[in-house]
Amino acid sequence: MARFPFPVGPVLFVTAIFYLNFAARVILAPLLPVVETELSIGHGTAGSLFFFIQIGYAAGLMASGLVALRLTYRRTIAVSSLFVGAALLVTSQAESLVGLRLGLLGIGTAAGLYLPAGIATVTDLTEERHWGKALALHEIAPNLGFITAPLVAEFALKLVSWRGALALLGVCSLLVGVAFGLWGRGGERRGEAPRPDILGRMLAGPSVWVAGLLFSVGIGGGMGIFTMLTLFMVSDLGLSRGWANALTSLSRTLAVPMLLVAGWLTDRLGPRRALAVGLSITGAATLSLGMIRHPVGTPVLVLLQAATAVFFFPPGFALVSASLPLELRALGISLATTMGSLLGGGAVPSAIGFAAEMHSFGLGFVLMGLLTLASPLLLRLETRNCSRNNVD
Repeated sequence: MARFPFPVGPVLFVTAIFYLNFAARVILAPLLPVVETELSIGHGTAGSLFFFIQIGYAAGLMASGLVALRLTYRRTIAVSSLFVGAALLVTSQAESLVGLRLGLLGIGTAAGLYLPAGIATVTDLTEERHWGKALALHEIAPNLGFITAPLVAEFALKLVSWRGALALLGVCSLLVGVAFGLWGRGGERRGEAPRPDILGRMLAGPSVWVAGLLFSVGIGGGMGIFTMLTLFMVSDLGLSRGWANALTSLSRTLAVPMLLVAGWLTDRLGPRRALAVGLSITGAATLSLGMIRHPVGTPVLVLLQAATAVFFFPPGFALVSASLPLELRALGISLATTMGSLLGGGAVPSAIGFAAEMHSFGLGFVLMGLLTLASPLLLRLETRNCSRNNVD
């Protein structure tokens, strides 16, 4: 496959798949108040629904290499989009809590197939000297998903039920998957299955475990909090669902420029120091969100917490990359994000929901804030690895 200096069109095509893939994983968050009422479930059970998505997502991530080994990266992307669409349609017809959980498990598994294949396809399309720009364009997708999911959900609820909202997203995913299978470019190579000896080397050392715990905190402060925000503002603050979703969407628009600040901070301070600063700021904002109740102050803290949560990712990925040798780097990132998705994206919403049932959402946010503030202590375990690789 011939590479192009910077193929905006083909990269945007892949990014569109990524957007729908990510939206499928978070669209339930702004729909939770309606889902709770219809299924007569509590906050804890509602929060635990995201754990099923993340279990599936982790399984899909680990299986992606095997699927790409059979199909090529480009076909894996198309299959992921088609399966996400089908899983959304099936889930939209679930009549029971068990059926909903199984459907969400399927959505997560299908979505998990995408990321390794998507990154490989973007880098295959683009010359190496333009990888930064291409991957930055690709990373617009999850941020756009955070911003638009509450708005899309609110618009859909004015026309159809929450089931209809899932079905509409499923149809879009199916159509884009078919289009990519017919006209998508790049990703003609086949994937590689993880070798047991390399996997054993990774799990034997501390780096992947420390990174996984750090990513759990980072993803928990971002996606974990996001998934419960609408429900928190409707239940605890008494906002209407429309205003709550609008505020959730607005909070994520501030995260986009903050990513650039986080990247600059990483270059200036080095990954370890930047990560410590970012986790401290996010922890303080999350703790404050849990402790302060004020008609003006709480919405401001919602905006601040969302903006600071993205500080984790540039230094987090840089630290993992620098603390592992080149041949282990991709697998290390995959393992760290898998653990982070399970704990941060799955267990954290569940814990916040059960804390809300026992006391309040504020208790869950306070506990998450304290955990985030304490997490820089994990960086001490990385000191030896980082100094060996000349990381400041």
